Amino acid sequence: MQTSQEHQSSSGFHGFYHQTMQQVEPYCFPSFQILHNNLCSDNDKQATQVSFQSCNEPHFTLESSPASGYVVYDSPSAMSFSSNRTPISPLGSQSYLSDPHHSSDNAYGSPFSGSSIVDDGNELRQILSVLETQLLGPESDIDDSCSCSFNGAAHEAYSSTNSNQMMEMIPSLDLKQVLNACAAAVSDEDLSTATRLMDVLEPMVSVSGEPIQRLGAYMLEGLRARLLSSGSLIYKSLKCKEPTSKELMSYMHILYQICPYYKFAYNSANVSIWDAMENERVIHIIDFQIAQGSQWVSLMEVLAKRPGGPPYIRITGVDDSQSAHARGAGLELVGQRLSKFAASCGVPFEFHGAAMSGCEVELENLGVRYGEALAVNFPYMLHHMPDESVSTRNHRDRLLRLVKRLSPKVVVLVEQESNTNTTSFFPRFQETMDYYSAMFESIDAARPRDDKQRISAEEHCVARDIVNIVACEGADRVERHELFGKWKARLMMAGFTPCPLSSSVSIAVIDVLKDYSKNYRIEERDGAVQLFWKNRVLATSSAWR
Repeated sequence: MQTSQEHQSSSGFHGFYHQTMQQVEPYCFPSFQILHNNLCSDNDKQATQVSFQSCNEPHFTLESSPASGYVVYDSPSAMSFSSNRTPISPLGSQSYLSDPHHSSDNAYGSPFSGSSIVDDGNELRQILSVLETQLLGPESDIDDSCSCSFNGAAHEAYSSTNSNQMMEMIPSLDLKQVLNACAAAVSDEDLSTATRLMDVLEPMVSVSGEPIQRLGAYMLEGLRARLLSSGSLIYKSLKCKEPTSKELMSYMHILYQICPYYKFAYNSANVSIWDAMENERVIHIIDFQIAQGSQWVSLMEVLAKRPGGPPYIRITGVDDSQSAHARGAGLELVGQRLSKFAASCGVPFEFHGAAMSGCEVELENLGVRYGEALAVNFPYMLHHMPDESVSTRNHRDRLLRLVKRLSPKVVVLVEQESNTNTTSFFPRFQETMDYYSAMFESIDAARPRDDKQRISAEEHCVARDIVNIVACEGADRVERHELFGKWKARLMMAGFTPCPLSSSVSIAVIDVLKDYSKNYRIEERDGAVQLFWKNRVLATSSAWR
C-alpha cells in the first residue's frame, strides 16, 4: 500500500494516509462478507480529511478433500460442498430475510459481468430468442417489447424445455445461460436435467479462469449441494476441517490488500464518528464486529492529536467464539493491543469485551454509562441477523431497537448492496451471479488469474458465501443481504433519522480508491455513500442518530 503524508490543522487532519500499523496489522486479515462472524450534524463540517486504515477478522473455511463422488461437510451453520472434479472448497458462511424486488436506485448491472434481475431485459430476450429458435424454428419472432424480469420468464422458458431439447441448445448458450438453465432445473427439482447440465458445466468453469468461470465454479458447487442435500440436511454428513488461524488470516489479508471493500467501510465509519464526536470529551464506541480491533487504531491516533487534547475513549467489542479461533485468542487480546496503542498515543482508554453473538446481546452486555457520547458500528454485520422471516424474535430489528434505546450520537451502517434475503431461489441465484460477477471482476483486476494466493482467498473468503446463498434455506441460509432502501425503512421504523454525511467521508473514500482500479468509484445518494465497481453498486455506507 502506498503512503501519504498527514497534515494537522485546527479542524483535524487533511490528507488521507495509509499507515501500516505494525502493532496490529499482522493480526488483521479481513474478508469481504463474505467476511463476517457467526452472529445468530446536518451541515457539512469543514472538509476534515481523516484516514483510518484497519482490518476485520476473517471467517472460517473448509478444506476440500478428494473423494469419489460428492462430499458434504458439516458445520454448525455453514456448509461446504466439494466434488472429485472441481478442486474447490467453498464454505457456507457463518451468519444469519427483504423485498424481492429491486428499487430503482439499485438497478445497476456490471457491464462485464452481465446482468440478472437488475438489467433491462436484453439477456432475457436473447435467451428466449435462442430457446424459441431451437424449439419453434427460425421463422418465429419473439416479442421485443417484453419487459418482464428475467427471473420469471427465463425460468418459465427453461422449465418448459424438456431435457433433450435443453441439451441440444447447449452449444448456443454461454456459461451464464447454462448456469441459469441448471438453476431452473434445480428449482424445479428436475434431477435428470440438472445433473446433465452440471456435467456440461464442469469443463466450462475454472478457479483460475475468467471471472465468470471462477464464479461459475462456486455457483456450480452451490447447485450441487442444494440438489443433493435437500436444503437443511446439507450440514448433516461429515465434519468440516477448519484451516488454522494463521492460514485463515493469510487468506483474509490477501483479500484485504487487493480489494477496498473493508477500507471503504472502516474509513467512512471512522470519519462519520470523528464528525459526530468533534467536541465530546468521553466517547464510547460499541463495535458489533470488533474482529482484531484494528479499525480503532487509526481513529485513536487522530483523536490523540485533537486540539485541546484527546478524549477519554471506551470501546465495547462484541464478538463470538469463532472469532477467537481466527485471532488465536479471545477478546482480551484485542483489549491488550488497543490499550497498548492508546498508551503510546497518550489517549485515556478502556476496553470492554462482550464475547457473544449479536443475537445474544442485551442492554446489560454493553456497559453504557451516563454522560458518555455513544457511537455504534455495524460493519457488514446486520445482514447476518435473522429477521422476521427466519425467527419470531426478529433479531435484526430487535437489535436496532435496542441500540436506539441507548440514544447514540451516531450509528454507522455499512452493508453489501444486494437482495438475497427473502427472494425465492431462482431470482436469488441470478442476483448472486450479478453481484459476485462484479466482485470477481474487481479481484481479477488486482491479481493474475493463475495467482495461487488469489485462488485461495476466493475459495476461503468468498466462495462459502456464494454457496450458502445458493444452497441453503431457512436458518441454514445465513447470507441474507438487503438493499439500502430496506435498511433505511428498518432503521426509521426503529426510530432513527438519517445523519447527513459530511464531505469528509467522500474525500476519505476517494483517497482510498486512488490505490485501486479506476473502475472503482463512489456516489452520494439518498444521504449515503455507495461504492461501485463500474456500474454495479457493491456496498453502501450511511450514518444515523
